[in-house]
Amino acid sequence: MSVEKRRHANGETPYFGLTGDKLNTWITVACVTAMTLFGYDQGVFGGIIVTDSFLETMGNPKPDLQGTIVSLYDIGCFVGAMSTMFFGEVLGRKKTFLIGITIMSVGAIVQASAYGIAQLIASRLITGIGNGINTATAPIWQSETSKPSWRGKLVVLQLIMNIGGFSLSNWVTYGFSFLEGDITWRFPIAFQLIFSVILFATVPWLPESPRWLLAHDRLEEGVAILVALEGDHATENHPTVRHEKKEILEAVRVERENAPTWREILRGNTGQTGMIKRLALGAGTQWMQQLVGINVTSYYLPLVLQNSVGLSNRLSRLLAACNSVSYLVFSFFGLALIERAGRRKMMMWGAAGQAVCYIFISALLSQTDNSVNGHKYGIGATAFFFIYYLFFGIFWQGVPWLYPTEINSLAMRTKGAALGTASNWISNYIVVQITPTGIDRLGWKFYIIWAVFNVIFVPLIYLIYPETANRHLEDIDKLYRENKDMVIVAGIKDATDVRRPQRFIDADRTSANHNAEVVGETSVEYEKQGRF
Repeated sequence: MSVEKRRHANGETPYFGLTGDKLNTWITVACVTAMTLFGYDQGVFGGIIVTDSFLETMGNPKPDLQGTIVSLYDIGCFVGAMSTMFFGEVLGRKKTFLIGITIMSVGAIVQASAYGIAQLIASRLITGIGNGINTATAPIWQSETSKPSWRGKLVVLQLIMNIGGFSLSNWVTYGFSFLEGDITWRFPIAFQLIFSVILFATVPWLPESPRWLLAHDRLEEGVAILVALEGDHATENHPTVRHEKKEILEAVRVERENAPTWREILRGNTGQTGMIKRLALGAGTQWMQQLVGINVTSYYLPLVLQNSVGLSNRLSRLLAACNSVSYLVFSFFGLALIERAGRRKMMMWGAAGQAVCYIFISALLSQTDNSVNGHKYGIGATAFFFIYYLFFGIFWQGVPWLYPTEINSLAMRTKGAALGTASNWISNYIVVQITPTGIDRLGWKFYIIWAVFNVIFVPLIYLIYPETANRHLEDIDKLYRENKDMVIVAGIKDATDVRRPQRFIDADRTSANHNAEVVGETSVEYEKQGRF
C-alpha cells in the first residue's frame, strides 16, 4: 500500500488537509523562499567586502583574492547544480531539495563564524554547493506540481523574488554598517538561516512531484498527489486527473525511448535534427546574461561606487540599497511584457539599452579626475548604473531562465536545463572573479568590455535566436524538423513572429475537436459505470 493510501486508511489527513490551490500555494512559498535565499546570498557579499571589520579579520585581502573569495561561491553552485544530474533523479525532488538546504545551512554557519581566509573560502564553496542544488531543483519541483496555466508566471515570480532577496541583502548590510565590530558582517551572513528555517518548516510535509513518482513506477502515490493537487474533492477517476496521469506516463515513455546520452550528444549521433543547436541556444542565453554585465555590479555595486565613482563607503551602501528597490519594482514590468513583446525583442531591447548605459558609464567615469566637475561626472555615472538595472530588470531578468526550457525538446528538457544552469554558474564565476582586478587595474576602461558585449548581442539574437513566446513546445520541434539546416532565423516568419503561426492554431483546433469527441464518449461511459 502506498504512503498516501496508508494515510487515508489510518484516517490521517495529508498536507494538513490542504488541497488544490492552497496546497499549490505552499509549494510556491517553499520554492520562492529558495529563490529569495539565492538572491540574498548573491548580494550579501557586495556589502560585506567593503566592511572594515571583515577586511581586518581577513587580513585586508588584495583585489585578486577578494575576487577569489566571492567567485568561488559560484564554483560551488556549479558543482551543486551538476551533481543533481546524478542523484537528483534517484532521490526525488523533495529529498534533493532538503539535502541542498542542509548543505547551505552548514555553509552559512561556517561562513558566519569564519576567522581566516581558508575557512571563509571553504564555507563559500559549501554554501554554493547547497545553493546550486536548490536552484536546480526548486524550479523543476514547482513546474511539476503546478497547473500548466501558472507555470510560466510562477517561474517569473521566483526570479522577481530573487531580486527581492538581493534587495533585502543590500538593506541589511547597509543597516549594520552603522554598528561596529564583527556583527557588521557576521549577522548579515547568518541572516540567511532564517530562510533555511522556513524551508525546513515547509518542504518535509509538502508532496513529492507526481511526475517523478509516476516516472519511477510509484503509480498509486503519484495519482494520490495528482488528486490532492487538483482539489475540489477530486478522485482518481476525475477526468483531469486521468488525463494528467496519461499525459505524464506518455511523456515518460517518450523520454525513455528518445532521450540521448551525453556521449551521443557530443558525438552528434542524437537521431534528432537540430538538437545540439537548441542545446547551444539555451545555454547561450545563460552565458549572455552574465556577459551583459549584471554581476559586475550585483556582487560589487558598493565597491564599484566606492572605487570607480569615488563615493564614501556609507553613501555607496545606501545608493546600492536604493538601487535594489527600483530594480525590484521595475522587474514587474517584465512580467507584463514577456508574452507581448516576445523573447527576442526583450533580449534585443535590453542589450541595446544596457550597451548605451555602459557607454555613458565609461565616458563619465573617465572624467571623474577632473578637479572642477569630477563629482558631477561621478553623479552622472551613478545615474546610469541605476538605469542599467532598470533595463536588465525589465528585459533580461526572466528570459535566460525560461528560454532553455522552451527551446529544447521534451526528451532534452532536463539535460537542457542542467546545461543552462551550469553555464550560468561557470560564466558567473568568470565575471565575478575578474571584476575586482578589472576595476583596480583598468578603471573606467573596464566597463567598455561590457558595452561591447551588449552591442554584439543585439545582431546575434536577431540572426540566430528563434522566438518561443506564445508557442507550444511541439511547435519548436516542428520548426526544426521542417528547417533541418536552420541556423539563421532572420527572415523566417514562423521562427521570428511573436504571434503563434496560424497553421499551428488550425492543427490544434482539429486535434481539440477530436479529443472533445473522445472525452464526451468517456464521460458517458463513466456515468453508466456510476463513477460520477
